[in-house]
Amino acid sequence: MNFFFGIGGVLTFKNARKLVEILTQIPKDKLLIETDAPYLTPHPHRGVRNEPYYTTFVASKMAEVLDISENEVKSITTENSKKLFKEFSSII
Repeated sequence: MNFFFGIGGVLTFKNARKLVEILTQIPKDKLLIETDAPYLTPHPHRGVRNEPYYTTFVASKMAEVLDISENEVKSITTENSKKLFKEFSSII
């Protein structure tokens, strides 16, 4: 798998059962957090403009689903983003 999975605010929605199930099957070294801004604002801020700050709610839900700490999620996804952009910059 030479790609990453961007997980956004949809993960925090009550009806995201399939995404929750799939998330546990994605290798941790392929996970990213994305904003989907200005749409798909995470719970509890649905209905307002999405902002990058709200990714903290995605990280929190991801930690809950994966049964790891929020700090670990942040560390994993930060390192993955560094890998992604390093690979991308070598292409251009």
